[in-house]
Amino acid sequence: MSELNHYGQSLGPSLPEWKLRERPSKKVLHGKYCRLEPIALTHSQQLFDAWHSIDDERDWTYFAINRPITLRQCEHFITSLANSSDPLFFAVVSQLTEKAMGFVALQRIDPEHGAVEIGWINWTPQMKRTPSSTEAIALLLSYIFDTLEYRRCAWKCDSFHETAIKAAERLGFQYEGTFRQIQVSKGHSRDTRWYSILDKEWSTLRNAMNLWLSPANIDERGRQKQRLGDFMPAQISADS
Repeated sequence: MSELNHYGQSLGPSLPEWKLRERPSKKVLHGKYCRLEPIALTHSQQLFDAWHSIDDERDWTYFAINRPITLRQCEHFITSLANSSDPLFFAVVSQLTEKAMGFVALQRIDPEHGAVEIGWINWTPQMKRTPSSTEAIALLLSYIFDTLEYRRCAWKCDSFHETAIKAAERLGFQYEGTFRQIQVSKGHSRDTRWYSILDKEWSTLRNAMNLWLSPANIDERGRQKQRLGDFMPAQISADS
């Protein structure tokens, strides 16, 4: 609801207790299936092997960069990620195999306004369609909202990146709009779709993710019995 100032003009809700938030830091976030570690050179070999477990680069189509060709190239790439503070990169490590199987970042970090974006989502073939792909994002969202107490988390993706679009919507991010011709990526014009989750929405989404990831929702084959959308609010699950 809007408020009125002494001129009768509408304003957003007042936040008298708002204060500057902390910046995300390089720390380990623990889950049941995976953990997020600050990315480091020690992750290079495992990620390189996982990326090259398939012969093509289809997983890199919507990245601004291409898959590292050699291990040395991969090491330079991972080192550059490790030295970055915004984006702040995390490796996703399997709790079962102790191997890195993807990376993700927090970027456009804005402690003054309590806003941040999840980006650079890179899941290897070994991580795709596993509980870790959901848990990794859930761990980041919990860190953002429960620990740092930010107000907003955004997610953006290429308007043709169907996998990312479905993932954002499945996880409860709300579509905000499309920025047309916002970038030139690998010689092609790119429109970017924007999504977000707000702090007031997080508790419901957190509960849904926890229920989906809980042991009670796992069958004898190690698969989830119900889809995540079954635990989501009606307006979200209808599209999940």
